[in-house]
Amino acid sequence: MPLLEVRDLCKDFGGLRAVANFHLKMEKGEIVGLIGPNGAGKTTVFNLITGLIPPTSGSIIFQGENLVGLPPYKIAARGVARTFQNIRLFKDMSVLDNVRAVLQLHNGYRFWDAALHSPRFAKKEGRILARAMELLEVMNLVSRSRDPAGSLPYGDQRRLEIARALALEPQLLLLDEPAAGMNPREVASLTELIRFIKEKFQLTVLVIEHQMGLVMNLCERIVVMDFGEIIAEGTPHEISNNPVVLEAYLGKGAVISRC
Repeated sequence: MPLLEVRDLCKDFGGLRAVANFHLKMEKGEIVGLIGPNGAGKTTVFNLITGLIPPTSGSIIFQGENLVGLPPYKIAARGVARTFQNIRLFKDMSVLDNVRAVLQLHNGYRFWDAALHSPRFAKKEGRILARAMELLEVMNLVSRSRDPAGSLPYGDQRRLEIARALALEPQLLLLDEPAAGMNPREVASLTELIRFIKEKFQLTVLVIEHQMGLVMNLCERIVVMDFGEIIAEGTPHEISNNPVVLEAYLGKGAVISRC
């Protein structure tokens, strides 16, 4: 059984079909790229998988269960986490507290434990703090743990958002343009980071990205969308040499670089 299987997924906004008959199978441990021009429907697919918007038709099967109709928090609790194209942090809170806030979802203590600061509360809070610092260490953010999240450089804010997603203990991680706004050195570093956390946390990763260097060097398979439909699927080599993809995504005569 695939970890994720999306079947005949469609989404209409009034008279506009934003996603048409989208399909995808992902096995455990895969890294798959979802690419296409702006407006192709990629983020809409993410929003459908994570329950932010309901599909018009189709099914989203995760670990044998259809996620359609479940609210986002229940989908997250089942092991699906994501980042957003526009960074969503508590910018006035510290870096550490941004991660701790997510970990509180798994705190396991009762209201009165928190109100009375019981031993159970103290034990759970200690575990939350240790886990938050572990995630920040993975993201190389420990030295900034007390700083407001909004004071971080853009690339560090991206890494903090990934740390918050990992705090949900997902099995499937959806990354929406994680390299947006990064320079080539930062993109190369992020590519290695995603590969590292995939192995460390035993993740399956679906990534939307316009940085072709990251997509071509990181992803094992690539799905290409245009005008809400899949126009090609294949390995990075196959996609980089597909004339239909090159024309739709970059224009006639274009070449996709792995750098």
